[in-house]
Amino acid sequence: MILRSRRESDELLKMRSLNTRMELTQEEKFHYFNLEKGYEGEVQFDRKAEVIQEERYFINDLLLKINNSYIQIDSTLISQEVIRLLDVKNFEGDFCLDKDRFFLVKTGREYKNPINQLNKCAAQFRQLLQDLKLNYLVEATIIFINPEFTLYNAQVDHPIILPTQVNRFLKSINDTSSKLNDGHKKLAQQLLSLHQTTNPFTQVPNYQYDQLKKDIYCKFCRSFLVSLQTHHFVCEKCGGHETVEAAILRNVKEFQLLFPERKVTTTNIYEWCNVDLTKRTFCRVLKKNLTSFGKTSDSYFI
Repeated sequence: MILRSRRESDELLKMRSLNTRMELTQEEKFHYFNLEKGYEGEVQFDRKAEVIQEERYFINDLLLKINNSYIQIDSTLISQEVIRLLDVKNFEGDFCLDKDRFFLVKTGREYKNPINQLNKCAAQFRQLLQDLKLNYLVEATIIFINPEFTLYNAQVDHPIILPTQVNRFLKSINDTSSKLNDGHKKLAQQLLSLHQTTNPFTQVPNYQYDQLKKDIYCKFCRSFLVSLQTHHFVCEKCGGHETVEAAILRNVKEFQLLFPERKVTTTNIYEWCNVDLTKRTFCRVLKKNLTSFGKTSDSYFI
């Protein structure tokens, strides 16, 4: 049973918008690419994990604060006998482990050693259980999900599952009987209540409203080559179609995400979309889908 579904983080959504609407530095683009790649890997793992049928609780994207430090857990799997902390990695290419170093063989670029990170996370999670006076076996594992990933110097006792082992790993979990009780339910509720909604690890570059390109882009390929055709926006690049109403509402959500301090008004959204539609059209869509506050001259929407 999934108690907390996976969704794109605000950091990823912001970086995706900024990558479309402004020029990012190479380092910022690299960070954005890693966020997209990481989310793709987590979703791919979720699809594979659907084979698990026995009684278990899945909690995705759990962020916990323990003794003034934070841990992120991609998937927490609560079973009868064990709690599994699963860290999903979507690295691609030939990597090598050399003592504490974890690096891409081709370029030599180093990454944080995932095993060290995992061990630290597991130790802090066990400390949390002790603080809660709970006694459960905890096992932490790194799932390398990408079929194009190879790891040199991997040891048998490393807490890792390689791409060719993922299906067998999930099958072995599914083949193990699991019956949950009130204790497991209480644990799950406690973990959900401790989840932190503000992530201190986010790395979004500074940006200003005037820096960003104002226009409506394609929902599918993110190209600005869209034209208005009979109540639809049509992309000249990929041929994607989106209704005018859906496109306006999508841009409202993006505006709110990037500029939470700015009010959603007809004028603000009209300027943000910067497309050949009348203000009356924007006003109609906003009134239909959002709640209006204030007088006509300075009304805003939530």
